[in-house]
Parts: sequence; structure tokens; C-alpha cells
Amino acid sequence: MNQRHLRYGIVGCGMMGREHIRNISLLDAASIVAIFEPDAGMRAAAAELAPGANFVEDVGALALRDDIDALVIASPNHLHLDQIEALSVNPRPLLVEKPLYTDMAQAARLEAIAASYKAPVWVAMEYRYMPAVHRLIQEIPESAGDLKMLTIREHRFPFLAKIGDWNRFNSNTGGTLVEKCCHFFDLMRLITGGEAVRVMASAGQAVNHLDERYKGRVPDIWDHGFVLVDFDNGKRAMLELCMFAEGSRFQEKISAIGSTGMVEAFVPGPTRFWPKDTGPPPVAELVVSPRSMTGGRREEIEVDPALLAAGDHNGATFYQHERFAAVARGTGKIEVGLDDGAKAVAIGLAAQASAASGKVVMLD
Repeated sequence: MNQRHLRYGIVGCGMMGREHIRNISLLDAASIVAIFEPDAGMRAAAAELAPGANFVEDVGALALRDDIDALVIASPNHLHLDQIEALSVNPRPLLVEKPLYTDMAQAARLEAIAASYKAPVWVAMEYRYMPAVHRLIQEIPESAGDLKMLTIREHRFPFLAKIGDWNRFNSNTGGTLVEKCCHFFDLMRLITGGEAVRVMASAGQAVNHLDERYKGRVPDIWDHGFVLVDFDNGKRAMLELCMFAEGSRFQEKISAIGSTGMVEAFVPGPTRFWPKDTGPPPVAELVVSPRSMTGGRREEIEVDPALLAAGDHNGATFYQHERFAAVARGTGKIEVGLDDGAKAVAIGLAAQASAASGKVVMLD
């Protein structure tokens, strides 16, 4: 089937921006035509992936181009809202990386953005589209029954080095429970089908970045924590994050427990980090465990090696881009909108506040 060719403009070509470029390159009838990236090294890396793209001087110049059909923002967290506003002068379908904003003062701007940006906006929540997680979501009604408890564990590597060291400070990231965890709070909302009403967290900085200094500043990002979330439909969820656990065989471990059984998903981390001398990297798994203790099963969830090589999210970025491309062509629907992105950040900020204060935080 012939599809309308999509021409993409990209804002930001760090690690995640280049992952988007690689996955767009795997799509049918799509190309990168323009890029804004202020860092020379990142521009050079992006040029290798998208040799036909033109580089522009700022986001405003990208907004004024008439040869762009869809836009992607993959810049540092604290820049997202400013850049959406700059692009709103000539809105095209937009995929913007999480988190949408980094503090509650910015949240008030979202209503104006939603009113002024006259094109679809999709908030990138790649974890929804990891094949094993997608299978878990599909399996819950049949194999778990009425969901009651959801637990998400991420045992992973520390924060990576970023241009300008922006991810070492809460003022830029929104805090670890926003930067690294809004994906998981989005999953909690999706899987429970409810809205968060009560958040309690305990978190801190125990191992990573303690000896680092940036222009005399000490990083204040946390490296571990627990978060409990109660939802308005009576369901409960818990997050466990550890960023000094890169030795784990699986990076994400999700369990959904209901009235009739439990469904679990196990997702490995980026294949590029897997030590080759230990054998092949693990394959994602889905495990079903009925309360009857009979009929349980375990299945491997294979992912196309080309998709694994294109990014760090177990193929999810490609599947997300397929859906976003359909939106850009006018044949699909937004699955993760501004409201979803905002609510995921709100839970993360509540978790940050709870961990800092030692108090429960209630959400409206």
C-alpha cells in the first residue's frame, strides 16, 4: 500500500534524539529533512544517521520551514515546553519526549499550549510499546481477572553522561522520580484504568554521583527509591527503582496480580550494554501464574534484532513511531496525549515531594 511520504524535523540529537532518527529511518516512506541541535559533536553524529538533513540555527527556524510534515522533540527535559511554544507558530503533528514539564510552575502553561497548538501532540511513553509489556496488558483480563495490585521494578544502570551534564540536577530533570519514572506512572494509569489519588515515597542518593562536581555543584539526583500509589478505583501500584543494579539479568520486572492470577513481564536492558563474554543477551519473557496453580506458562517475547539495534527500549520506539506516523498521515489516533503526559509528571512530582518531606501527598 502506498503511503504519503513523511518529512520529519528533529529537535535534539543526543542519545534519545538519535534513537528516534534510527527508528524513523526504519519506517516506510519517511525521512529526516531538518534538525536543530546546538552541540557540534551531536550534530556530527546525527549527520551520519541522516545525511540528507539540513541543520538549522534554532527552533524558530525549524518552525518556519514549509517542508516538514511531523516534528520530534528530544531535548533536555526543562526545554520541552519552551520548544513546543516556539513550534506552535506553525504547528505540525508533534511527538515530544517525556517528561512534558519539570515543576508545577510550568504545568499551568500546558492549558495554553493545548489551546494554541493546532495539531496532534503525542507524548513519548515508549514503555507502553515494549512487546512484553504490551502482551502483559493484553493478558491481564483473562489471566489475572480483576486487577488489584501492580508492581513495577526497574533495576538498571546509573544516569549516563549528557551534554552539559544537565541530567545531574533536579532543576533540569524534575527529579529522578520524574525523569526516570514518569514512564512507569503512565503505565500504572494505563494498566489500572484509574487516576492516582494518594502517593507515598521513600528515595535518596546512596551510591551514584557522590564524588562528582560540576562547577562546584554536587549532583542532587536520587539513585533509588520506592513509590506507593493508590488509585481512585481501589487499585494499588508500587514502583521500585534502583540505578546501581545494572548486573540484573532483566531491567524491568512487572507483576500484575488480580482475583484469579498473576501476569508478569520481564524485559532486558539495552543490548549494547550486555557483556558479550557472558553469552547472548536475555530475551523478554511473559509469565502467567493462575491461583489454581495449574495451567501456568512462560513464553519468550522475541524482538526483531534490527529494532533492538536501533534503540535502548526493546523495540518500543519503532512501534511507537509506527502509530505516530499514522497520526501524522491522518489515519491514526493519539494514544498518549498532553493530559496523559501531564498526569504522569504530576505523580512523579508528588513522589518527589513525598520522599523529600516524609509525608503522604494527596492528588486532586
